[in-house]
Amino acid sequence: MTKPSVATRVELTDPAAELLARLERIHGALMFHQSGGCCDGSSPMCFPVGEFLTSDADVLLGTLAPEGVTPVEFWMSRSQYEYWKHTHLTVDVVPGRGSGFSVEAPEGVRFLIRSRLMTEEELVAFDLL
Repeated sequence: MTKPSVATRVELTDPAAELLARLERIHGALMFHQSGGCCDGSSPMCFPVGEFLTSDADVLLGTLAPEGVTPVEFWMSRSQYEYWKHTHLTVDVVPGRGSGFSVEAPEGVRFLIRSRLMTEEELVAFDLL
């Protein structure tokens, strides 16, 4: 996993970036949304751009830019963001079935979030401290 040179709220593991590259070849440009619902709703959902509409009820946490892939926006519902705003997220991929609505479902894998509390430097960078 490459460490970003500036503070970020969200990043990808190398396996997640590789999966996004494969999925983009199939589905075109992609985006993530995490609603914070129960069960699979708490996993990041990956959609072709334009198939999931965001609104003022969502927060753009960042844009992921894996090499060779169109930049991928990562959105979270505003209500979930209030719980997670002090947390740094890493999108990873693991074997298993996730939601049928997320484009990786037919691949036999699913995206998931690994999280940690932000460092003091990150909290300052995002005006959270």
